[in-house]
Amino acid sequence: MCGIVGYIGYREAYPIVLKGLKRLEYRGYDSAGIALFNDEDKELKISKTKGKVADLQARLENEIDTSGTLGLGHTRWATHGVPNDVNSHPHVSNSGNLVIIHNGIIENYETLKKELTSRGYTFTSDTDTEVLVNLIEDVIKKEKVKLGKAVQIALNQTVGAYAIAVFDKNKPNEIVVARLGSPLAIGVGKEEYFIASDASPFIEFTNNAIYLEDGEMAVVRREKGVKVRKIKDDSLVDPYIQELQLNLDQIEKNGFDHFMLKEIYEQPSAITDTYRGRLLVDDGIIRMAGVDDNLERFLNAKRIVIVACGTSWHAGLVAEYIFEDLARIPVEVEYASEFRYRNPIINSDDVVIAISQSGETADTMAAIKLAKEKGAFVFGVCNVVGSSISRETNAGAYTHAGPEIGVASTKAFTTQITVLTLIALKLAKAKGSISNTDFHMHLRELETIPGKIEIALNSNEHIKKIAFKYKDVRNCLYLGRGFNFPVALEGALKLKEISYIHAEGYPAAEMKHGPIALIDEEMPVVVIATRKGHYEKVVSNIQEIKSRQGKIIGIVTEGDTSVRDLADFVIEVPDTIEALTPLVTTIPLQLLSYHIAVMLGKNVDQPRNLAKSVTVE
Repeated sequence: MCGIVGYIGYREAYPIVLKGLKRLEYRGYDSAGIALFNDEDKELKISKTKGKVADLQARLENEIDTSGTLGLGHTRWATHGVPNDVNSHPHVSNSGNLVIIHNGIIENYETLKKELTSRGYTFTSDTDTEVLVNLIEDVIKKEKVKLGKAVQIALNQTVGAYAIAVFDKNKPNEIVVARLGSPLAIGVGKEEYFIASDASPFIEFTNNAIYLEDGEMAVVRREKGVKVRKIKDDSLVDPYIQELQLNLDQIEKNGFDHFMLKEIYEQPSAITDTYRGRLLVDDGIIRMAGVDDNLERFLNAKRIVIVACGTSWHAGLVAEYIFEDLARIPVEVEYASEFRYRNPIINSDDVVIAISQSGETADTMAAIKLAKEKGAFVFGVCNVVGSSISRETNAGAYTHAGPEIGVASTKAFTTQITVLTLIALKLAKAKGSISNTDFHMHLRELETIPGKIEIALNSNEHIKKIAFKYKDVRNCLYLGRGFNFPVALEGALKLKEISYIHAEGYPAAEMKHGPIALIDEEMPVVVIATRKGHYEKVVSNIQEIKSRQGKIIGIVTEGDTSVRDLADFVIEVPDTIEALTPLVTTIPLQLLSYHIAVMLGKNVDQPRNLAKSVTVE
């Protein structure tokens, strides 16, 4: 949440910063702003507004001169203070000299604000960010230090999480940046530098980037380069310049109306990329360095604890079924946000698997740190190379889904399940809890899943007609059993996230323990009823819904007739083994949610109040 963009160099900063903000819109925000400095006329220009980047662009180009080779841009997701023009970033210190943009939360801002107020500082916004920029200015005045040192001193007085970029208009040859708990990347060009929350704003200019570690800051100078230091003790750090694998095509829509639809259709290739080099079907081998190097820790684990949030938590629930069924290892799935606060029992022989698309989820990061303190082995599953979770865990595996821009996760879910299935199969083979025949059958079947998703995607036009039929409902129920119960939860979440229709997912057998009271002729019920698993039981549940005039949308295996005779609509998916059904049954649910949201005129890629990467509690 929140997006940070900055530029210092020889080009005009405005077009770079503006395009960068547009690239970061996926992160979720409610206001935007830009600060520009023109070294020729020594003029600082700031424009900011509640609303979208397009609103900012329309306002800014009528409001200020956009020339200048230094610029900062920000998209804000409100934490302190309502979304409005005043609370939008950038913020300026009382003297008007310092300009700051900030992602995160300064938890002790009220204490700092009282102290600064007592010393004569005034505040125009409700934000913690305005407190921070004035704290830095106060340090400069009191300690007689330069900006970089003042930032270091000020940050040692703060409690919370942040990624910041700040400059002094009197010394416009440098930008000072810092991070703790929120991502920040520095793009390294030739006599120019780019600053951003991730690499997408500068990928067309440079493939070289420095990712600041937690507790690091950097002074970025056009002529003198980048100097990185530890915030705590001011010690120098030798920065690692990483060559990016990201390309521009991956962050463009490529003809699709929305990123979400593009990413739904990318799932066959994303899953293939995720198992490529790991799934060696002809050799009967699963090769995963993070597991291979720590195989004894996994095999000796008394239990596996999975921690995650949102869609990643649903992927963890699917993994619980897969691990216990195949590898016969007890699994507990925890909300990371609850795990960190409930004094959990963690032992040194536990394996904790942390799942996060972004690799920056604050609650999951905190759960990881707690688990490590307790002596557990922590394994990360994330999509973003170089992210905080990938660095904080003992070992891990990337999903290789490519950038996921749409706020509502789609390909992240299926690629996470793919990675977790590979791990479960590998452990099952090592433990001898699966026969060679079943092991090879699972490998062969997993290799066919991308093709089966392609077939499931062919139902798009049919799903669009179903969406039109039910787009105006107020509530929706999703039911599934076994491996597909988490898919029901995920389907309901997708509908809630992007269409704002209330939806709930339940185990199908639980329907008569309460939710059946909701069913009437106005209530659509989406039932995952593939032939694998407890098919007859699910058919019985459908009959119970039908007898109460409920409207039934059945997700069924190709060729099904029993559910077709009962349901108002059916959506067919290809047949596969039970453990892999979530990879195909989730596809029509993603498409159904997408089309309903589009028909309702919702902002599919940037749903209200949501952010892609939740880097604060």
